[in-house]
Amino acid sequence: MNTADLAPHAHQVLRDATLPELPNHYRGKVRDNYDLPDGRRILITSDRISAFDRALAAIPFKGQVLTQTARYWFEHTADICPNHVLAYPDPNVVVGRRLEILPVEVVVRGYLAGTTSTSILTRYRAGERDMYGHTFHDGMRPNERLPEAIITPTTKAFDGGHDEPLTEGEILERKLLTPEQWRTVSGAALALFARGQALAAERGLILADTKYEFGTDPQGRIVLADEIHTPDSSRYWFAASYTERFAAGTAPESFDKDFVRNWVVARCDPYKDPIPEIPAEVVLETAAVYIRAYETITGARFVLPDPAEEPLARIRGNLAAYLGTAA
Repeated sequence: MNTADLAPHAHQVLRDATLPELPNHYRGKVRDNYDLPDGRRILITSDRISAFDRALAAIPFKGQVLTQTARYWFEHTADICPNHVLAYPDPNVVVGRRLEILPVEVVVRGYLAGTTSTSILTRYRAGERDMYGHTFHDGMRPNERLPEAIITPTTKAFDGGHDEPLTEGEILERKLLTPEQWRTVSGAALALFARGQALAAERGLILADTKYEFGTDPQGRIVLADEIHTPDSSRYWFAASYTERFAAGTAPESFDKDFVRNWVVARCDPYKDPIPEIPAEVVLETAAVYIRAYETITGARFVLPDPAEEPLARIRGNLAAYLGTAA
């Protein structure tokens, strides 16, 4: 799908998903969440794109892509680990069980990659060889495949905090998780990643790394939460060009969703300066990449809606059974 196909739909963005008829509203960077009295949570994924600790723009259909990609993976991994999903009343909405989120974010990596301060490539380049309880040998190259998938856990930062690297020993010593919880979480994460890599390979993709969030239900059962293997939570590369690019020392080919981020960085200091108005063509190009990612990952065709459809009105209609729920 190209930008010309998307141009008639440029106005169909879900910037805000505030529904006063629903109780206990919590607005995150991307999702609007509502907690119902019966223990269910409604999560509406907006089209907001967030970076540099602020919302930059709204990308048409981004929320739908993330919700439906996660749906594909939740349905293809339910035999490995229970998840929070109860229903999908709308393409942008999931109704799930309300969970007590565990304070550890479980990042699984299959390659020496990444750009953030907690990534193993960043730390490897800085001279570290012992990270997250794993030892890396000298002479490794960027984006090299690891001998086996590893878990590099971090603290789960809440309310805008920053994630911090952890080891298994630190998780247990600080009593962030019990030994049984850690065994369950780490086993599930590695099994989910193996399934993800296998299914991605069938689609010509490499799932290089990803992150998982787990919570506990009222019975104490470990449940997979949030999202799984989406373009925002995972690093995907195209398998066909990986070997050649790795040999040449160039970055693997990927879904480049950073048009907006790169455009902003080229024009200002996004942490200090006002953000310039982002051109429509940059927004549409980003939307096209998200849709391409959805179609490639899932093998399903993304069907554009009637241009007259208004996203929030559609969502309100599809959530009619939940509206007016008492707080």
